[in-house]
Amino acid sequence: MRIALISDLHANEVALRAVLADADRVGCDEIICLGDVATLGPAPNAVIQILRERTTRRILGNHDDFMLNPALIHSYTEVPVVVDSVEWCRARLSADEIAFLRTFEPNLEIPLGGGSTLVLFHGTLRSHMEDLLATTPPEEVDEMLTGRRGTVMAGGHTHLQMTRQHRGILIVNPGSVGLPFEEHPVGRPPTLLDHAEYATVEAKNGTIAVQLSRVPV
Repeated sequence: MRIALISDLHANEVALRAVLADADRVGCDEIICLGDVATLGPAPNAVIQILRERTTRRILGNHDDFMLNPALIHSYTEVPVVVDSVEWCRARLSADEIAFLRTFEPNLEIPLGGGSTLVLFHGTLRSHMEDLLATTPPEEVDEMLTGRRGTVMAGGHTHLQMTRQHRGILIVNPGSVGLPFEEHPVGRPPTLLDHAEYATVEAKNGTIAVQLSRVPV
């Protein structure tokens, strides 16, 4: 079993198609989206249509939730360019597309065989707005994971690819399909990288393998 994890697409159709072509090339059995699909980019409707066709399961990200709950954006940011982009996107989505976003789940647990599991979320299991970074103190990570364990636990949100071993758990961030960051921005606009990112999780004969990939765009 080989699963492709994609996250933080942000309405970038070109990058999404590049990632899906690469996932097809390596032979992924399933494609799962970890959220943030339609905002901040130019092609929200096209990206949603591709997700309908190509993904099997989808996690609710904070930007997806902004489409469902308009006031929620203001608890996250008041940066005008972000708020305006979110509102622009919402105005372009149909009722059917909004209904599709409502099917996204807050988290998932998938058996990988042999007692291994893959636990999926957007930011953390506690909140889709939290940043789980390589530098997050272990005690904070414990709280973010709310006591749950999986062989592999994967989330997006930060736009930074990561693998981190935490108390025997392998924590993975596939990075961002549409807006990959060079580093974690603190009070300043992010620097974007010129590729698209995703991850694969493979389970075979009791062995679990994780790969981070970067695809030219």
